[in-house]
Amino acid sequence: MSEPRDIHAYLAEFEDIPGTRVFTAARARQGYHMNQFAMSLMKPENRERWKADEAAYLDEWPLSDDQREAILSRDYNRCLDLGGNIYFLAKVFSTDGLSFVQAVSTMTGVSVEDYQAMMNAGGRSPNGVRSKKDPR
Repeated sequence: MSEPRDIHAYLAEFEDIPGTRVFTAARARQGYHMNQFAMSLMKPENRERWKADEAAYLDEWPLSDDQREAILSRDYNRCLDLGGNIYFLAKVFSTDGLSFVQAVSTMTGVSVEDYQAMMNAGGRSPNGVRSKKDPR
């Protein structure tokens, strides 16, 4: 029988994947209120309140200053770092009138056209940097 694996060490390994944020329980706890805010935008009356005064609407949620700034600046990568879930954050960019492809292309640093072409061709190449610790 093998030794039991330390779950915290196992989950920490996910942080070594370049360009990827695995939505772990720790991230879920960190981003709980940010994700609840995003889900609130499913209701038309909340979307209208958000559009009328984003900062005031965010004041109703117990967010960290970093989370608040990331949302207001539409820095979706930072939102993910701070516990956001892309499927919840989709409510924010949908409210802004962006498609998933348009919003996610901003996260990759390429144009919408280039991002769409990459995805239609099968996504990013598996070749390249596979570890932040070993960037060969």
